Amino acid sequence: MKMTKRCIMTLAAVLTLTMANAQTVTPQACEQSIVTPKATGRYLWLPIQESAPEGKVQVILNGMLQMEQNVRMAREQVDYYVALDLQPYQNLNALRVCVQNVPTGSVCFKKLAQNDDADFELIEEKFRPLYHHTPKRGWMNDPNGMFYMPSSSAGNDGQAGACDGVWNLYYQYNPYGSMWGNMHWGHSTSTDLVHWKDEGVALTPDVWGTMFSGSCVVDKGNIVAMYTASRPTPFGGDVQAQCIAFSNDGGKTFAKYEGNPVLTAEDKDFRDPRPFWNEDIKAWNLILAVGQEMRIYSSPDLKQWKYESSFGKEYGNHGGVWECPDLFPIEHSTLNIDHSLQAKRTSSSAAARNNNGQSSMVNGQSKKWVLICNINPGGPFGGSATQYFVGQFDGHKFTCESKPEVTKWLDYGKDHYATVSFYNAPDNRRTVLAWMSNWQYANQVPTMQFRSANSIARDLGLFEYKGETYVSVVPSKEMLAVRGAKMKQPTEACEIVIDVKKQAEIVLSNDKGEQVVMKYDAAKQTFSMDRTKSGDVSFSGDFPCVTEAPTYGSVKQLRLFIDRCSIEAFDADGKMAMTNLVFPTEPYNNIKVKGGKATIYEIKH
Repeated sequence: MKMTKRCIMTLAAVLTLTMANAQTVTPQACEQSIVTPKATGRYLWLPIQESAPEGKVQVILNGMLQMEQNVRMAREQVDYYVALDLQPYQNLNALRVCVQNVPTGSVCFKKLAQNDDADFELIEEKFRPLYHHTPKRGWMNDPNGMFYMPSSSAGNDGQAGACDGVWNLYYQYNPYGSMWGNMHWGHSTSTDLVHWKDEGVALTPDVWGTMFSGSCVVDKGNIVAMYTASRPTPFGGDVQAQCIAFSNDGGKTFAKYEGNPVLTAEDKDFRDPRPFWNEDIKAWNLILAVGQEMRIYSSPDLKQWKYESSFGKEYGNHGGVWECPDLFPIEHSTLNIDHSLQAKRTSSSAAARNNNGQSSMVNGQSKKWVLICNINPGGPFGGSATQYFVGQFDGHKFTCESKPEVTKWLDYGKDHYATVSFYNAPDNRRTVLAWMSNWQYANQVPTMQFRSANSIARDLGLFEYKGETYVSVVPSKEMLAVRGAKMKQPTEACEIVIDVKKQAEIVLSNDKGEQVVMKYDAAKQTFSMDRTKSGDVSFSGDFPCVTEAPTYGSVKQLRLFIDRCSIEAFDADGKMAMTNLVFPTEPYNNIKVKGGKATIYEIKH
């Protein structure tokens, strides 16, 4: 790895500041706010007031600073509690917690609690989704490091066998409040992509900074995480460097590489690494977001990286910073998979499939490469969104097959961002999750003890329309396994399948008069969703809106997934996806359909 002189000086300055922070802490600096935990009780519960300014919470062991986080400690009222986990600190008798920049008379010092109850004062929130992944407490944004671990893996790329393993999801996480900050990696696991188990915190801030986004790979049964570490500099701004960590217990715990960072640059917004094994060149590739371009590297060992090329100049949308990249092939044998199982119909796209529900090759090629590029701002309806490019990749350079001015969006809703795929997914699937929010209002949505959810899992394929190749998006087949009995009316957690005619209008509403209006216009080949009267829209002027998507041909069937605070709409053939948050004061319990027939299913959760 080669570092410039300026970069070395910047990193050295950051390290010097960090080491200075690790010096012995004198209690006199915060003698009015020292908290001494009891000898028993795993969690010290910190009272939070969201409107309060941030203070600092420090953990001090034998006079040495162990941890420091920005926390909105309650001053006048307690909105909710977050946990300071004391388990990593063995000698509680020598442990002190220092609270700085918070008035000594604040209510937080009277309301502190310590016990072993992981569900202490957990709020039952009406907008917490029932079948989408959410953190139990705290803030979540980008999904990170997603991979599938089969019961056994083989080969250098760890290709999965049967679907009998565990899906691993890491995510950008603030354990100390439900607003952005203090970035850690949270960890959850699932065996069905629907029900998730909280596995706690996987990666914590260190000398190089907080844990920004990254990815995991499966290498001979072991897990390697590559992530961005971000730390403020004394010159303003921050320095972002790429680091790696290793796990030999299936991703539950990680040991950070002593040689970190493995990749640095002078550029601003140098982040979100996505490594992957490329069998074509028998080496690792890496795609990395830098400002408004993507850079591609290669490596024999995930430690030494060679710059190969850049992509992005003049291509697609440049309304904001490019983030969270992904780069992967889609084989012709997995294109246009239809998981709806509703297809007692024929259509132009269905007729192109063979008996296995698979499309033929696209343009005579056995595979094409898809480059995912999340962008903020610049989305089709403001704020953050996911664009993509289709082309070819030879291990060194990505070549887009479309003209530079063509922009393609993976989802046309307001609340679909940071989309990345699971590494090592079984059956050659390309399965993705997104962060179901928008940076325009993510910190203001009307939840309290937690913020943000992930989309349902989706499988990607390809289809052609008027000479262009597009990415198809369908709900992953695991959603069929949780489909329950038919119902007469919608509930707060249901799937609605609508067989449509040439024109269709769907109105979801509740007894308060709140409603979401969806329209399919066959002549214009568009689908739209109006949430301007959907419930609480007052928290942001950017929230009430109408979103519209092209359908690239006719739509025969729509699938709508409703879950308390979200609506995800799909064309059953995968040619359209739209994800929008909604916050009705009561669940939508009425549906009216013009130009179609609706079948409602409960979703088992």
